[in-house]
Amino acid sequence: MSELILHHYPTSPFAEKTRLMLGYKNLPWKSVIIPMIMPKPDVVALTGGYRKTPILQIGADIYCDTALISDVLEHLQPEPSVYPEPSKGLARTLAHWADNTLFWTSMAYNTQPKGIAQIFEKAPPEAARAFGEDRKAMSFGMARIRSTDAAAAYKSYLRRISDMLDDRPFLLGEVPCIADFAMYHPLWFTRVQTPVLAGILKLTPAVLDWMDRMAAIGHGTFETSSPADAIATAAANAPAPMHDDIFQDEHGIPLGSQVLVTSESFGPEPTEGELIAATRMHYTLRRTDPRAGTVHVHFPRIGYSLKAAIPA
Repeated sequence: MSELILHHYPTSPFAEKTRLMLGYKNLPWKSVIIPMIMPKPDVVALTGGYRKTPILQIGADIYCDTALISDVLEHLQPEPSVYPEPSKGLARTLAHWADNTLFWTSMAYNTQPKGIAQIFEKAPPEAARAFGEDRKAMSFGMARIRSTDAAAAYKSYLRRISDMLDDRPFLLGEVPCIADFAMYHPLWFTRVQTPVLAGILKLTPAVLDWMDRMAAIGHGTFETSSPADAIATAAANAPAPMHDDIFQDEHGIPLGSQVLVTSESFGPEPTEGELIAATRMHYTLRRTDPRAGTVHVHFPRIGYSLKAAIPA
C-alpha cells in the first residue's frame, strides 16, 4: 500500500477528526500542511476543484470528505473498528448529525467576535478579513445561525451528549466509534482554538472527561512532507485498480461521461472529470493534471450532487 498523505492544517476541526482516527487505527501517515483559504493551487492540482479540508491521498487516489475518508481507513485497518456492531447504523446516523447540525451550531458559536479575535490574535488584521471573505464564499446560499441562537442550541446538544455518557466511557459503549470522532471535533475547536468561549463546556463535566479520553488517543506516527512531494507521488503512481462494484445509476448518466461533482452545501467549487464509478457509497472521477498526472478523485454520494458537464 502506498503511504497515507493527509492534506490539512492544524486548526481544521475536520482534520482533527481524521488525525485522531489515524492515531486510533495506528496507521502511519505523512502530513502536508495546506492553506486555510484560497488560493490552494497544490490542492486543486490533485482534486480538480474541491478545496475543503482535509483530503487523503494514497498514491494517485484522492479521497474527499471525512465521511469517505473514515470508510477508507476502516477498509485499510479494520481493527479497531470505528463501526463496531451491533450499533453500526446508529453510529453512522449520529456521525452525520454531528458533522452537520452539531458542527455548524458550534462554529456559529465559536466564530462570534470574541472567538474570531482569539483565533487571529497573532495574525495581521487582514488575515481575519480574508478568512471571513473566504468562508463567506464557501457558504454562499447556506442558512446562517446567529451566535446567540447557536449558544442556546449548543448547550442543549452538550447536555444530550452528556446524557449519552451517563454509564459508559464512550458514546455508544466501551470503545470509541465514528460518532465519537464526529462529535468530538466541533467541541475540540471550542476547547482548543477558542478557549475564551470554552466555559460553555464546563456545564457538562462528563463531556469534558470524555473529551480527555478522546484526546488521549493522539495522532499516531507521522512525518512532515511537502505539497510538491505529494504531487510528485501522484504523478509517479497509477491509480489503484477499480473494483467491479455495481453501477448504481440514479441520474441517467452513463459511465465514461464528463460530469461535475459538487458539495450540496459548504464549498460549492465543482470537480470535473470522467465518471468511472458510481456505487452505493461513492462516486469516482478520472482526471488529468499537468503536474499530478492521472488521478482518481473519490467522493461520498451522501452530501454531493452529480450532473453532466456542459460541453465547452
